[in-house]
Amino acid sequence: MGRTHAAAWAKLPVKLVGVCSTDQSRAKALADQYSVGTFDSLEKLLDAVDVIDICTPTHLHHEMVLQAAKAGKHIVCEKPLARTVAQAREMIAACKKANVQLLVAHVLRFAPQYAQAKAVVDRGEIGKVAVQRFTRCSALPNWASDNWLMDVEKSGGMLLDLMIHDYDFARWVAGDVESVFAKSLRGQKPGSKEDYGLVMLRHKNGAITNVEGGWAYAPGMFRTAFEIAGDAGLIEHPVDSSTPLGVYMKQNGEVADAPIPVNPLAEDPYTTQVKHFLDVLEKGTTPIVSAEDGLAALQIGLAAIESSRTGRQVQIAEVA
Repeated sequence: MGRTHAAAWAKLPVKLVGVCSTDQSRAKALADQYSVGTFDSLEKLLDAVDVIDICTPTHLHHEMVLQAAKAGKHIVCEKPLARTVAQAREMIAACKKANVQLLVAHVLRFAPQYAQAKAVVDRGEIGKVAVQRFTRCSALPNWASDNWLMDVEKSGGMLLDLMIHDYDFARWVAGDVESVFAKSLRGQKPGSKEDYGLVMLRHKNGAITNVEGGWAYAPGMFRTAFEIAGDAGLIEHPVDSSTPLGVYMKQNGEVADAPIPVNPLAEDPYTTQVKHFLDVLEKGTTPIVSAEDGLAALQIGLAAIESSRTGRQVQIAEVA
């Protein structure tokens, strides 16, 4: 993810200063690619920059954000924001006290199909959102140098690290979540290497979201899909569809004869995301993703983990 963020920043009118990582060989390779330096400590890197982009394992976010806030640096932090609610709240408070931005990289909000779907909902074209369905399934993520994603204490596992993309987007579209019910393979068989989960979110306004997630596919496979159903129409983005987004609306109570064609943006969402972050920092643009949004998505993920473990419906208030 550090390489991905660096590639996006390199397209913008900013100066990349350097890279800090516990993996020195990877740090040097990335630094050489952009002709920047490497730093052997976060403290030294912070002394040299205005903005720090944290792409480290989730369990390290808390300490690094606090250190950056204390140094008065604006912060981009990968999702999930933190590993616990208490950590996330402390991070948000520290950044507010230091008067620095804490920008959480929930990149799905910047993906063309998802952003377009949100715009369709906001325009009222499908009426009141009632049911949402999301799919996000991939192979086991074994690319991390120390395989930290497989350590639930560090990453939160699939129910948090992978599925948080759709929790955040579902909440963005349908509003705050009231309760969570989840079932997962690892919840039933904790020693399982792969994982598969089904999570149901009940929103405060009565809408329901179903999220399917998996770390169980063959290597190289990654599938996503979604549907958003309202009382006046349906938005659909099927798995492997060549159509970026299908929108089917009623006309005078009847299904329209032809869907409205929608074209996606050509720009990759990571570049769109950092362009927006730069506008927030330079122009005072209101963040599309707030630090509080990052906290809310974390709460949903932690509720899903607890529900999967206990077999009961978990209220968001329980993980507040």
